[in-house]
Amino acid sequence: MTGTCPGLSGRELNAYAAAGMTSEHECTTVEEAREKLEKGMKIFIREGSVARNLNDLLSLITPFNERWISFCTDDCRLSDLVEKGSIDHLVRMAIARGVAPVTAIRMATLNPAEHFRLYDRGVIAPGRRADFTVFSDLEAPRPELAYCRGVLAASDGRAVPGEPAAVDESMEKMVRDTVNVDWSGIDLRIPSSGSRIRVIGVIPDQLLTENILMEPRVENGCAVADPARDLLKIAVIERHRASGRVGKGFVRGIGLIRGAMAGTVAHDHHNLIVIGADDRSMMTAARAVADAGGGQAVADGETVLAMLPLPIAGLMSDQPMEIVLDQAAALTSVLKRLGSPLYDPFMVMSFLGLEVIPSLKLTDLGLVDVNLQKVVSLFAAQ
Repeated sequence: MTGTCPGLSGRELNAYAAAGMTSEHECTTVEEAREKLEKGMKIFIREGSVARNLNDLLSLITPFNERWISFCTDDCRLSDLVEKGSIDHLVRMAIARGVAPVTAIRMATLNPAEHFRLYDRGVIAPGRRADFTVFSDLEAPRPELAYCRGVLAASDGRAVPGEPAAVDESMEKMVRDTVNVDWSGIDLRIPSSGSRIRVIGVIPDQLLTENILMEPRVENGCAVADPARDLLKIAVIERHRASGRVGKGFVRGIGLIRGAMAGTVAHDHHNLIVIGADDRSMMTAARAVADAGGGQAVADGETVLAMLPLPIAGLMSDQPMEIVLDQAAALTSVLKRLGSPLYDPFMVMSFLGLEVIPSLKLTDLGLVDVNLQKVVSLFAAQ
């Protein structure tokens, strides 16, 4: 089983490994990764659009342990996949930083295939599934041809058209119209009930967050966003069963001066998550996403400034890649105009509801102190 245990060590790590967790992709330091290797866990070195750990972990690799180490991305934005690549990008990065080319390629192919018991692939040999790429430069391998099951699937970065897949109409109906919210019961106001609030603190280039205590800004008896202190409101709206559940809190590190952003990509529950400088902008962005059947939106006041519809389960687009790229770029551009300095604010937001990554996260049930493994009050005890 794949583990998610950032920072776990000692007896707790022993218990975690004994429970059957055989791999880990959340390591941020060599010491952490080495201890998990010693406990029998495979290590996946991660380099994604938000969590970037490859440079910090490459010194872990030795001739004695490299067969226990693989690569993963753990979420990449579309533009990064197009411009840099996926696992192949990590292979090139590793080689450029001194890892032997054959070792780096093995960490991207044979090692993960064997770990996940995909014994029909990982090597090019008789009787194996013929999934492979062709490249010219061993020192900086870039796929020129890609084959899937022995059939040419891509050439020079472009997909080779094949037979269209059959569409199951009942399945298509099931994966659309998945945003179910009773808006009459949604209230983003937070009545003030204390002088200190727990705030989710974003850490650049990491999925880990801080648990910060701050004094709230209060207006008309309610705690509100305070962009001047980079204190924004965040809400997670349950969107699968129209239960009416809304988790509400505050986040620091997004950087918006005004407006709001909302989306239905929110690991791993994928509820509707929204962050903003005021409630009106937050509701506009959230309603726009819901009306589109899922997606990502930026709004300022009652105006939607940019939109990326994701009508398939609220997670995927049904449009060509070029259109999705343009829509995603427009979102990022607008957010920068509204003050966010982040490389990809939507990717950062998508992980703020992931309640398995310390220290503080938000779900539709409320704030979760991951270290304590329980839901906690937004207002801290005096």
